[in-house]
Parts: sequence; structure tokens; C-alpha cells
Amino acid sequence: MADPGEETHATADGTNADPKPTQTLTKTAQKKLLKLERITARKAEKKAAEKQRKAENKEKRRRDWDEKLKSLSPEEKAKLIESTKEARWERVKRDKEEHRIKIERLKKAAEVGQKVVLDLDFGHHMTANEIQSLSQQIMYCYAANSRSTNPTHLWLTGCTGEMEARLQKIPGFDKWIIEKETSPYIEALNDQKENLVYLTADSENVLEELDSKSIYIIGGLVDRNRFKGITMDKAREQGIKSAKLPIGNYLKMSSSQVLTVNQVFEIMLNYIETRNWKSAFFKVIPQRKRENAEGETLGEEKVATPDAVDLVAVTKEDEKEDLEGDEVEEGSLRKKQCIRETKDGEHIASEDNNTTEDNVL
Repeated sequence: MADPGEETHATADGTNADPKPTQTLTKTAQKKLLKLERITARKAEKKAAEKQRKAENKEKRRRDWDEKLKSLSPEEKAKLIESTKEARWERVKRDKEEHRIKIERLKKAAEVGQKVVLDLDFGHHMTANEIQSLSQQIMYCYAANSRSTNPTHLWLTGCTGEMEARLQKIPGFDKWIIEKETSPYIEALNDQKENLVYLTADSENVLEELDSKSIYIIGGLVDRNRFKGITMDKAREQGIKSAKLPIGNYLKMSSSQVLTVNQVFEIMLNYIETRNWKSAFFKVIPQRKRENAEGETLGEEKVATPDAVDLVAVTKEDEKEDLEGDEVEEGSLRKKQCIRETKDGEHIASEDNNTTEDNVL
């Protein structure tokens, strides 16, 4: 008789072969499985609760509307319905006009705006969950750019394979006003190589101000901090310039010194609008990532922060948990993907200012 936990396999002549132990999960694997189950269950509960809340609110609005109509005379009722229709139509026209202006700004930025490249040529270094996380951040970058009064000329380079497939799943991605290149930036922008500047914390050059002629590159890599210094090495190998943001001149980072790609991009957007690094850093970098929130300004004193930021995506442990299920948690205000469909059918992505924490400065 085989021991419990063993399987016996019959041979061709009907006799049993040597028992083969069944595969058992290691304690670490069991913990990961339980964690994934908890995350999945929590997401399902939040999704169901959110759906129930929306249904209840909709029903309440319907009851309130019916009660209001019942209390009115026929003439008052007709007048209220007509005024409601007019208000709705005015809102639609206003939204369309805002969308038209936004599109015009993005088209103008494609001609004269500051060029910023998101380098997506790291797909082979990332897992499916990490690629999913990066695709979310790219969506947030585009949303921030489309909302900005002074948007950049945004590029996606090295956009192929699984990375491209993930981005294609974003509603309206094909309509984004953005440069999309399947080839790496070093090929797509080879005629402007002298203007390329890779942003990396390992650089010795501090970026004091943005140069309109330069093309700044943000490394799109969510790697759980496995590949330290990879962007600096890449810049050296390609013979292009590098620089780091002057974060250490204005604030001290806490123990967690990573920023997401979209946070880095938003810092640049804010600087373009205000020409003030301090304002840009304090507006975008979450307070939990800063030391001494009230007294972070260092004035003229330059504080060395060698590991301050590396503009490559690196995910925190709590973000890793949320991405174990290969989807974004729908109940989270910081990570919720909001897609607004305009009247003409185009989708515009929007998000909260501080999103998932997968990238480093």
C-alpha cells in the first residue's frame, strides 16, 4: 500500500510502478498562494460593494426625481424637464469644447513642446505583472499631459511585444496624440543623438533646468529594483548624455526613495509650467516619501543624496501585492483607472496625482 501523499502508476502489464510522491508547495509558495487568494477575495468584495453603492445611489436619485415631479403642476413639471434637458445639453457642449481645446494643445505640443521619451525597451527584463503596472503608469502620463496647460511632446519608443499588447488594451489608446515608435529611441532619434539626455540618479550631472532643445528620456522599467544602474549603463554604452533631477537640493527623501514613471513625468510637467523645481517636487512627491514635511527646504545648502532617484520603474512591496492578481485594484483612489468617454467616442484616461509606486527617480 502506498504511503499517503504518494501516487502509484500502473505499468503496461498492470503492475504498479514505484510510487511517485505528489508535489507539495513550499511554505513560501503556500504563503504567496494564500496572499493571492486574499487579494482576489478583497478585490471581489470591493467591486461588489462599489457596484451596490452605485445602484443604490442611482435608485435614490430616481426616487428623488419622481417625488419632485409629483409635487409639481403639469406646467411646472414640463418647465423643469425642459430646463434639465437644456442644462444637460450645455454640459455636453462645454465638455466637447474643453476636449477640442485639449486636442489643439496636444497637437501644438507635438510641434513645439518639450520632447520627453518613455523608453519601453526593457520588456525582456519584466514579468507580466510588471509590464501591466508600467502600462498603467504610461496611461497616467498621457492623462496628465492631456490635462496640462503646457503639455510636452511625448514619445513612446521600443513599444513592441507584450508592452504594446498591454497598451492596446487601454480604451482609446489608438487615438492618443502621442509619438509611438516600435524601434528604440537611439534609432528613432538617431539624427538628434546629441540632444538625448537620459534621466538617471546614477548620473553626476544635476539637471538645473530643462533645455527646450534637449530630449529627455525616462526609463520605463518596473523591476523590483533588480537591475540597479541599468539606465546609466545604457547611456554610457550609447554615448549619450545623462542627468538627474535636483531633488536633493530641495528635500530629503524618506527610506523609500522611489518614484513612479508618471510621478517623474508630472514633476517635469509642473516644472515646465512653473519653472520652479521646489514647487514641482512638493506637488508631486507624496508626503509619505519625504522627511520632515514642514522643514524640507534646504535653501542654498546642497545635500548629497546618491541614491535619491533613478527614473526607472521599481515597485514597492505593497504595490507588488496588489499586482499579484494581474489587475489594478478597482477600489483604490490612487490606482483606479478612470476612462471618460467623450461625446464623439474618444476615450481620455485620467488619474489621481500620486499613483502606484513602481518607478525610481
